[in-house]
Amino acid sequence: MRTILLILLTTLTAWAQSDLRTRPITCHVETGVYVGSSLRTPFWLGANQFGIVPTVLPAATLRGGLKADYPIRSGQDDQRLRKTIRWAYGIEAVANIGHGGEQVILPEAYVKARLGAFELMAGRRREVYGLADSTIGLGSYAWSGNALPLPRIQLSTPDYTPIPFTGKLLFFKAMFAHGWFETNRYVQNSFLHQKALYVRLGKPSWAVKLYGGLTHQAQWGGRNQVLPEGYIRNGRLPSGLSDYIDVVTAKSIGARPDVDTTRYSPFDRENRIGNHLGTVDVGLEVGGRHLSLLVYRQSVYDDGSLFYLTNIGDGLNGIRLTNNRAKTAGFQVRSVVVEFLSTMSQGGPEFIDNDEFRRGKDNYFNHGQFRDGYSYMGRTIGTPFLMPGIDTRPELERYAFTNNNRVQVLHAALSGSVGGVTFLLKSSVSNNFGTYDKPFPERLRQISSFLSVGIPFGPARDWQAILTVADDRGKLLPDAFGAYAGARYTWNQSRYRIRR
Repeated sequence: MRTILLILLTTLTAWAQSDLRTRPITCHVETGVYVGSSLRTPFWLGANQFGIVPTVLPAATLRGGLKADYPIRSGQDDQRLRKTIRWAYGIEAVANIGHGGEQVILPEAYVKARLGAFELMAGRRREVYGLADSTIGLGSYAWSGNALPLPRIQLSTPDYTPIPFTGKLLFFKAMFAHGWFETNRYVQNSFLHQKALYVRLGKPSWAVKLYGGLTHQAQWGGRNQVLPEGYIRNGRLPSGLSDYIDVVTAKSIGARPDVDTTRYSPFDRENRIGNHLGTVDVGLEVGGRHLSLLVYRQSVYDDGSLFYLTNIGDGLNGIRLTNNRAKTAGFQVRSVVVEFLSTMSQGGPEFIDNDEFRRGKDNYFNHGQFRDGYSYMGRTIGTPFLMPGIDTRPELERYAFTNNNRVQVLHAALSGSVGGVTFLLKSSVSNNFGTYDKPFPERLRQISSFLSVGIPFGPARDWQAILTVADDRGKLLPDAFGAYAGARYTWNQSRYRIRR
């Protein structure tokens, strides 16, 4: 029926000298239950799931979403369409109910418009940033998809875009965003500044390509009535337009001769306005007919330590192999990832700023003003291995937001299929040392594992049964085993429309 309709519409289009536009639309509905050996959700069952998985078990969930992407046409007509403003939107709702109570959240609710290479988006949208594997790996250090997406306004180039006059040898990809944190925080009505810039060296036809770039995130502004005067002035952190410019440029105000001490606290003057962090990334991609290789490194910064290379040992190192062969009915491994994350250095155990030694004790994801840390809705925005202290064993001492930001993590994962059934297996082994201010009495070893299987069914095989199990064993997290069983229906449609 759809084929007949398309033929009729195409004929009518040619006859009337109109154009036929196609808007891809995707809908999904999913329902399932979570159960476990304890009340706590195991680590990999909830990590990097954009904050939609309940933290307390047992629980039931109902999810649904709709996405309408940009309209497209074929051939040269599509190139002309890309020079006009196009609109798209998406929404997803999740309802959880169980031992932890009832919860309704919107991980996605956005509208976006695109003109040429540039896109403007407003709302919440699932996104990750950084040169790292975001599917089966640990996720990007600074923006991993672990927390519920913040509401933002964002201008970006979603795809790598050729830089003029380089003969399609150099490409760039960039974004610039302003976001809002939730109001019920230690510092209320605070903002997020975020930007990223990446460059790719290599023509599209080249087998080898080089990548480089950086991300920058900053928490800033807001109000608080209990911070001491050394951290805030008159209950307000700097929130004006000139302060925003200082946040965007990450400029220190301490050396200025005209600093208004009635607006800027000693903490602001000794540091910068806001809590700044991010990564500097490099990557190498080698594409082949059957296999593709991606090697990447994310160096982290949370102070000036990376500039002086005192914390150069910290970062995320990874390698990913992707199978480019066509899918078959037999057993296939589609992707393999091995990663190592270290946050042990932090520039050393002391903050020193002199000619011989610069910075130190970066205290990743903790901050003197933003006491609930680099988090949103109680979950870490960056790598989930720098987790909230309340998630660790109750006998461990609590400290600031995270009581464990000096970690070493070895992670391995693979995904594949067999007979139409998909699978994902991953396991992480971590050594955990606490923080410089509050170190653990000993190294705490932790192992977290995960297995997920998807089984298609139904006449059109547009249903999928999902079974997931996860397990935690070690000294950092309470031992826990959990499982999820659910069913998901996905409907893809292309809506056709004639424009005269």
